[in-house]
Amino acid sequence: MRRTILFLQGPPSLFWRQLSEHFESAEIPTHRINFSLGDWAYWRKPGAVNYRGRFSRWADFLRDYLVRHKITDILYYADRLPYHAVAREVAESLGVRTYAVEFGYLRPAWLTLERGGMGTLSHFPNDPDAIRAIARRVGPLKSGTPQYSHTFGQEAFNEVFYNLLTSLVPYFFPLYRTDKFYLPLIDYLNWLPRMALQRLREPARVAAADALRHSGKRYWMLALQMQADYQLRANSAYDGQRQVIEQVISSFAQHAPQDGSLVVKLHPLDNGMERWERYVARTARRHGVASRVIAVSDCDLKRTIKRSLGVVTVNSTVGLHALRANCPVKVLGMAMYDIAGLTHQDSLETFWTKPQRINKALLRDFVSAIAATIQIQGSFYHAAGRKAACIAIVRRVLSDQVNDQGAFVQPPPRLERALASGVPIFRSLRGSGVEPASAKDTKTMPREISARSNAANVESVA
Repeated sequence: MRRTILFLQGPPSLFWRQLSEHFESAEIPTHRINFSLGDWAYWRKPGAVNYRGRFSRWADFLRDYLVRHKITDILYYADRLPYHAVAREVAESLGVRTYAVEFGYLRPAWLTLERGGMGTLSHFPNDPDAIRAIARRVGPLKSGTPQYSHTFGQEAFNEVFYNLLTSLVPYFFPLYRTDKFYLPLIDYLNWLPRMALQRLREPARVAAADALRHSGKRYWMLALQMQADYQLRANSAYDGQRQVIEQVISSFAQHAPQDGSLVVKLHPLDNGMERWERYVARTARRHGVASRVIAVSDCDLKRTIKRSLGVVTVNSTVGLHALRANCPVKVLGMAMYDIAGLTHQDSLETFWTKPQRINKALLRDFVSAIAATIQIQGSFYHAAGRKAACIAIVRRVLSDQVNDQGAFVQPPPRLERALASGVPIFRSLRGSGVEPASAKDTKTMPREISARSNAANVESVA
């Protein structure tokens, strides 16, 4: 079958356009749908369609577009963005393949390329025997990964430019649904007081964390994520990080050894709006462990993990880094690496004193398996890294090597447990009129998406 590629929203960089050009160099036609001025600014190629319709009519528009243009494959960045969540369902109903692209599980210098989705909707197996079988087929991961490093400034500039252009100049796409947790301008303005406060207070926190690390005393780590992160919003049952902090500190106070400490590591890109350091301190005082809990942003993450007795996370990639450092991990949400033999499968209460050991052989097989099937060496912001990733993605997509070697399990093997746990994985479909085809038991679906919308008209595009 002749392949035809549709690009939806991509990372805020030149990567998406370059990837399109690499497909076209292989004589594969590509299409593009823009949703915002930010999308348009980073694409700037003729032939793209600007969707200006309502979100409730996006499914009908896309279905018609896929049929008319004979689309065989769709690529999107961040699979739980509302337009992409709908695209996944519509495409599945038509037999069109979808691919989620994101930063890599094995970062840095890696990107993720998965069929269908990530996290809860990942099709990568969670059965240890299946993972071992894949590893036998693909062989061990080769050493000497290229380092496609980029500065924080490069990534931050592109993120800010894209989001401000999208939010401050909405006139060409007035009905675009951003689904942002914070308004971008407010988000970025909060960085100013955050940086000022960090200069004043963070050195003391870092010093305290470093002193604990060098003291030889026992400690554990809680790795926080971004409040706006879809991994938190759509791949866990938590409404926000306050619930996470409350649960972990309460459990630590009741069940961890009295001579142990807890280091709460804030995400380095947190905007400071929530003042997590203050909330952590208040929560620790309320549970009587104020002297044993430290909240910090800028400590040496690798060394802090290596010396800790265990890492607690909702589903951050920090968890996978900890496993590779031979540090026990407890996952509170849904993570594709949350597998028996790798992470602690018992309760959080038992993790403080009896963490389950990491099966090092299984971990090696897991890393080899994902590297060969759903990971790509490359970068969104490094020129050589973009080129390497583009070449690899084109090769894998056209040769049907994404999630191959038995790395595509249907239905997604983590989905049933997520639905039973109340994880709102299909929240992004709210208001679209689309039902999730992957959920076999409709009783577990959220009420807001259990009924189809009657909207059938397609908005005009230009």
